[in-house]
Order: sequence, then structure tokens, then C-alpha cells
Amino acid sequence: ELELSAVRHQPEELEQLLAQTKFTKKELQSLYRGFKNECPSGLVDEETFKLIYSQFFPQGDASTYAHFLFDAFDADRNGALCFQDFVVGLSVLLRGTVHQKLKWAFNLYDINKDGYITKEEMLEIMKSIYDMMGRCTHPTLRDSAPAEHVELFFQKMDRNGDGVVTFEEFLETCQKDKDIMSSMQIFENVI
Repeated sequence: ELELSAVRHQPEELEQLLAQTKFTKKELQSLYRGFKNECPSGLVDEETFKLIYSQFFPQGDASTYAHFLFDAFDADRNGALCFQDFVVGLSVLLRGTVHQKLKWAFNLYDINKDGYITKEEMLEIMKSIYDMMGRCTHPTLRDSAPAEHVELFFQKMDRNGDGVVTFEEFLETCQKDKDIMSSMQIFENVI
């Protein structure tokens, strides 16, 4: 049984990953070396992911945002990221089409994965981003900044005023709004 679990956590065949991602063979090999270096077991649990991700944001508390990111990468919802989960998500973020990137972002914001973004979900994400950026931003952000950001988001996104944002509303608004598209770029860089 031990042998079986060791085999199960190896990445899929290189050919399959080449087909699933927009990375070259060399890039996949390099990413795999880095992944195995950080995660010798071949799996990353949420705590390890938080530790690794938090190193990029020493000025703030990245643990909550890292939790949401982990959930977005954990496509099969098994509580651990294997190389395939990681590299498929990374491929979308770095080389995906606008539609694929927006679908990934929508999934990140849709915390309970019910197909809608609520104000509560968006507020949780915004607070986590503000926490991650730390209190040492200039100018200093007011405590109400995340809630104000969410209100603006919903004014633009919730086209039918039903209190939730569907993927269709999200996609349509993002594609038409240059400001939102550039703010999406900012969040891509955070990832």
C-alpha cells in the first residue's frame, strides 16, 4: 500500500501535462524540480502552502488569502495540491485566455463554489488581500477600504441587482471595463 501511494502522487505523464498546459517540456521539468524541492513528498497541504506563500508578503498576514488561493488551485478538492493541480492552475494564470483567467478568478472569489459571488464572499477576499498587503501601505488605508471596494465591485458587476454576481455578469463586466481588466492584472501579479 505504501508503494501505491508513492506512485499515485507522481505527476501525470509529461505528455498529458504538455497537452493540459501551455508550458514547454523544459518549463515543466524546471517547474517540477522546483516543486519537488519545496515539497519532496510531491504533495502540498494547506499549511505548507500558507508558509511558502507568506514568504512573499512578509509585511502582512497572507494566511487567509493563501487559504483562498489554495482552494482555487485544489481542483479535485482533496485537501492537497499535487504537481498537476499546481501546474494546471499556473498555466491558466500565466498563459490562459482572458476567459480562462476570469473563470479562475471567479472561482477564487466564489468561496463556497455555488456559482455566485456574494458581497460576503467578496468582502472576505478583499479583507484577506488588504491583510496580506499589510498596514504599511502609503497612503494608509482606512478600515472601511475593503467594504468600499466590495460596494464598487457590486455596483459594476451585479447587473440585475439581485445581490449576487454570476459568472456571466462577471465576464461581461470585466471584458467591457478597462479599469476592472487592469485591476485583474494587479491580482494576477499577487498570485
